[in-house]
Amino acid sequence: MTAQPQSPVKDKNYNLISVLQASLEYAWQMETYIADAEREGDSELATWFRKIQHNNLKAGEQGKELLARRLEKG
Repeated sequence: MTAQPQSPVKDKNYNLISVLQASLEYAWQMETYIADAEREGDSELATWFRKIQHNNLKAGEQGKELLARRLEKG
């Protein structure tokens, strides 16, 4: 396993933005996985992917709200 280089930015808001971006990107990727599972007739897997997608969208929305509040504070 290759370790990722450490970020030169040591900032809690940067970390928040990184997690927010990852959550929303992963939710978007789930669309492909859901379609693949449905194409293969695997509704159980499609349902599981939808649950993951829902959780990532929820995390993304919470992250956006948190970031907005922090940016308003300055």
